[in-house]
Amino acid sequence: MTPQKPKQRCSWATGINEQYHDQEWGKPVHDDQVFFEFLTLEGAQAGLSWTTILNKRENYRKAFAQFDPKKVSRFPPNKVPALMQNEGIVRNKLKIESTISNAKAFLKVQKEFGSFDHYIWNFVNGKPILRTSKTGFPVSTPESDAMSKDLKKRGFRFIGTTICYAFMQACGLVNDHSFDCYQYKGKLK
Repeated sequence: MTPQKPKQRCSWATGINEQYHDQEWGKPVHDDQVFFEFLTLEGAQAGLSWTTILNKRENYRKAFAQFDPKKVSRFPPNKVPALMQNEGIVRNKLKIESTISNAKAFLKVQKEFGSFDHYIWNFVNGKPILRTSKTGFPVSTPESDAMSKDLKKRGFRFIGTTICYAFMQACGLVNDHSFDCYQYKGKLK
C-alpha cells in the first residue's frame, strides 16, 4: 500500500492556521452571525497577525456574546472599561467601541436588506470571485473599495478596504487559495 501524499495547502496554512484554512477560510458564508464574527475579528486584527486573533478567538466569543449582534448592540457604556480589562482580547478602546457600534450598524443593514447575507453578496454579484493570478493576492480590489465605502457610509468602523478584502477572503466572497492548494477548485486562466 502506497502512503498517501499529504494535502497541498496554501503556504500560510501552518500551525493553528492549518485547521482554520481547511475548515473555514474561503468557504462561502451565508450566516449573519458568522459575518458579524469576521467583521469583528478582521477589525481587531488591524495591525496584528491573524494568528494572534485566532489564538484569542474563543475569548472574543465569550466577551462579545458569541457574536450575537443584537446582544452586542445592547452593551451598556460601562461594558467598555470592563472589556478593556479582558486580557483575552485585544484591549484597544477604539476597536472595542467599534464592535459595539458596528453591531448597531449591522442590525440596520439586516433590517434594510432582510439579512446581512443579502447585502454583502451584492458586492460580488452573488458568487465568489475566483483567483486568477499566480503571484500572491492583492490587499484591496475595486469590490473591497466599494464595500468599505458603503459600510463606512452606514456607520461601520475599522472597515477599511484592506480589512474588507481580508473579510472577503475569510468569508468566501473571493477564492484566494493558491492554485496548488487542494481547496482551489478553479481552472488556471
